Amino acid sequence: MRMVDVIDHKRNGGTLTNEEIKFFVDGVVDGSIPDYQTSALLMAIYFNGMADGEQAELALQMLKSGDQLDLSAIPGIKVDKHSTGGVGDKTSLPLAPMIAALGIPIPMISGRGLGHTGGTLDKLEAIPGFKVELSEEQFKQQVKDIHLAIVGATGNIAPADKKIYALRDVTDTVDSIPLIAGSIMSKKIASGTDALVLDVKTGSGAFMKTEDQARALAKALVSIGKSAGMDCMALISDMNQPLGRMIGNALEIQETIAILKGEGPEDITDLVLTLGSQMVVLAKKAETLSEARKMLQEVVANGKALESFRQMVSAQGGDPRVVDDPTIMPQAKYKVDLPAKSSGVISKMTADEIGVASMLLGGGRQKADDKLDYAVGIELKKKVGDSVKKGEPLLTIYADREEIDNVKTLLYDNIEIADSAEPIKLIHEIIK
Repeated sequence: MRMVDVIDHKRNGGTLTNEEIKFFVDGVVDGSIPDYQTSALLMAIYFNGMADGEQAELALQMLKSGDQLDLSAIPGIKVDKHSTGGVGDKTSLPLAPMIAALGIPIPMISGRGLGHTGGTLDKLEAIPGFKVELSEEQFKQQVKDIHLAIVGATGNIAPADKKIYALRDVTDTVDSIPLIAGSIMSKKIASGTDALVLDVKTGSGAFMKTEDQARALAKALVSIGKSAGMDCMALISDMNQPLGRMIGNALEIQETIAILKGEGPEDITDLVLTLGSQMVVLAKKAETLSEARKMLQEVVANGKALESFRQMVSAQGGDPRVVDDPTIMPQAKYKVDLPAKSSGVISKMTADEIGVASMLLGGGRQKADDKLDYAVGIELKKKVGDSVKKGEPLLTIYADREEIDNVKTLLYDNIEIADSAEPIKLIHEIIK
């Protein structure tokens, strides 16, 4: 088989065979296929797409290119959740302890943030001493012991994806649904969980800007999961404005603790309970979503979910006092309110640009090796649909430098005040 023939087949709109996909992935991993030919096939896939079977086979071959976790020694149905990312999206942090508090094992392999989106691992590292790197044996033992661990990828999971992703980034083929789906699902299937709930974001702060794009991606992800024997469903949720009130690493841990105490913002609490209910049903701990939701609300009310979070922090070397005193995390030197320039109703808060504002403060990365300032970020005082008076604070900026005029300008440019506002629907659709 020649790589040029594989490229020709896809360039002309054909459906790649399983043998062609395996040949391609093997060649990427062993270096026998040069980057320019890999890039050519990625571009052909970008323009011509892939059928369901092709997408599934690509994910499967990328999965087989590296290590796979065997979690069979952990009793029970292992469940996980994956989000396609957004601004203020700390959903995994309160969700995982709630699920674990019900005795459901949740082995979660998470990532770091880049650009306007935050990463779960970065947020956890705002807790003094917290370690996101565990050995495979430590990871499994912790999930056995306390039903929960949130870590970075260990070993050599989906090495083909690492190489392909690096080329997608420089060839402008990142936003190809088959390639996104293959990248996500090869790693999720390799992580060894039995069931997966996907939170596919749509809107200004999401990778998928339109609902049609989000639906296509959700269907591709679920199709791949099911073809690999995984119990899988997806939920499309809104990311036109930031989720919750806090944006920034230590600030989002603070909000996580509030959610686990039953004191969190309404929107993110609703999303956590909606995703969590699906996970509880997939784990066969409840027969209906309403029963599952009540179970989750109960472990918040009786403090078991918060205790589960504390146990995870302690098990991974973090300071458990953070649960009672979030100020042990890094604190910003300056807190600056951004006053409204007029009275009215908040009609728009462009999520991605507000995320960029937090990044400019030092709370996110412009390049993969950028150092983070865990203390900085933004606290929203108003959200879409809220009324505001001139001079009233729209938000508070947490900064470690006095000169933040560029951040203020960016925020003013991306918050609109009008006479009325269209309500934002948080949950758009469920895909099974």
